[in-house]
Amino acid sequence: MKQTIAMIQLDINYGEPQSNYIRAAKYIEEAAGDGADTILLPELWTTGYDLTRLDDIADEYAKESIAFLKKQAKMHHVNLVGGSVAENCDDGVRNTLLVVNSNGELVHKYSKLHLFQLMDEHLYLEDGKDEAVFELSGVRSSGFICYDIRFPEWMRKSALKGAKFMYVVAEWPKARINHWRILLQARAIENQCYIIACNRSGKDPKNEFGGMSLIIDPWGEIVAEGSEQEEIVVGEVNPSLVDDVRERIPVFRDRREDRY
Repeated sequence: MKQTIAMIQLDINYGEPQSNYIRAAKYIEEAAGDGADTILLPELWTTGYDLTRLDDIADEYAKESIAFLKKQAKMHHVNLVGGSVAENCDDGVRNTLLVVNSNGELVHKYSKLHLFQLMDEHLYLEDGKDEAVFELSGVRSSGFICYDIRFPEWMRKSALKGAKFMYVVAEWPKARINHWRILLQARAIENQCYIIACNRSGKDPKNEFGGMSLIIDPWGEIVAEGSEQEEIVVGEVNPSLVDDVRERIPVFRDRREDRY
């Protein structure tokens, strides 16, 4: 059954969670009104990369963010891949992706496994220990955060567990936006799945971000692509296409598990 996906390329207000909740709510309402079944937000959409102040502005166990997403999901009857937020836990702060279904139920949390040292994540964040796979609207899916896409073996693991949709949330810099597109197309082709990737737009004090959110089908074809600006990017996906592609080119059956 086909689904409509909307990705919100938010230009995040640096270190201002409350204003970002307000702006995200406006865009969620707009995307839901246009018929989206599932809506994505980008990485660290409540705070941006204001890492030095995370002790003050990170969300304790992501409670406020989860409550916000549950309310929005129930109000608009949509699934929310609620980007990721800075989650303050007992042992430190994690960069945590949140998934809420259209009934307003939290169905998955995933904290970023691969910390990006070029943006000092390792100095302020703890790495996650979670699995990436979950079910959303009856489709086996998985979720990843930004730098994770440079580790194909991590994403292949979820494909081997049956993931047909791979959701990616990011703050990917404009300077390397060509890598963004190429890496995501490669992940779609090699895993024969949909890649649904939401990147932020705009700038913070240290970086400029590339936008260009993408939906890529299992053949590696681009279904939808955003600009560099703040906007909602919309595309349609069909899980049955994944089955068709995997049957036509049986990569998973032909893997040599005896050798690697």
